[in-house]
Amino acid sequence: MNNKILVTGGAGYIGSHVVRLLGEAGYDVVVYDNCSTGSSKSVLYGKLVIGDLSDIDSLNLIFKENSFNAVLHFAASLIVPESINYPLDYYSNNTRNTLNLLECCNRAGVDKIIFSSTAAVYGQPKKFPVTESCATEPINPYGRSKLCSEWLIKDYAQTSSLQYLILRYFNVAGADPKGRIGQVSNNVTHLIGAACDAALQLRPDVKIFGTNFPTFDGTGIRDYIHVEDLAQAHINALRYLEIGNESQTLNCGYGKGYSVRQVINKVKEISGVDFPVIETQHRHGDPACVTACADKIRQVIGWEPKYDDLGEIVRTTLYWKQKLMNLPQNKLITYENQLINVA
Repeated sequence: MNNKILVTGGAGYIGSHVVRLLGEAGYDVVVYDNCSTGSSKSVLYGKLVIGDLSDIDSLNLIFKENSFNAVLHFAASLIVPESINYPLDYYSNNTRNTLNLLECCNRAGVDKIIFSSTAAVYGQPKKFPVTESCATEPINPYGRSKLCSEWLIKDYAQTSSLQYLILRYFNVAGADPKGRIGQVSNNVTHLIGAACDAALQLRPDVKIFGTNFPTFDGTGIRDYIHVEDLAQAHINALRYLEIGNESQTLNCGYGKGYSVRQVINKVKEISGVDFPVIETQHRHGDPACVTACADKIRQVIGWEPKYDDLGEIVRTTLYWKQKLMNLPQNKLITYENQLINVA
């Protein structure tokens, strides 16, 4: 069987972890990435081609020069507040470029795609945990641009031999447990990354947006998934498609949540740093609780997470960030009298 895989956005945070697992599993990988937010240093396997999905000529050439068995599509813009300020950019990069990719798949006869989607397509769910059958009512251009991409994939599949798996991520965090790769962006917006930055004095404080939610401690609850487990879900998904199984849409989460206070307290516990925390009013549109129903992904593709633990997510994040900072050995944060190194 041809095992050459195209990974768009494979130099990015999640894509690079998947590329590493693909390489370790023996796949021949071609990464196509403009490296606007990713890093060439994060691509540990395969061939990296610098290019943008808006460049049709370059994209067509990649397909002509290679015979791909499948495409894993990660390339996207994903910062919610930015999408509100620049909606056209998000529809261009997330939706129109997905159309460009599907057109190339059509011309080249590539009939398998795994699409990186998001729980943002659900908007503000009315029940929890969120199942794949819940209404998709996104409340920002980011979520809408990703949902439009889902529709493109599904509509094209109706009139072709395309098989797809759409994976809707919840809150992704953590890093490679061996400290080889992780998130390299300087614009960290998610809570775990921000709290770890505060512990390492990369930012002055962490903000809690809302303390009067109807939750056990008044702060919002989210379902966090370790990037390593998410990457493994893509390997399972690819193997699922390779043997001719039917197309599916699957939630990627653990099926349980942690509150903002729980996350902050865990980072403080592991880092040993009591960084400042500022309480402020909740942001418009922030739901009190968002957790995934993860039953379907376990049943359909046999996914068995190994890092389903908030401490593991925090430890690997801190370890990676310390490596990025190139701190001297005597400055590294320790946990239970050991350096934070889970390798």
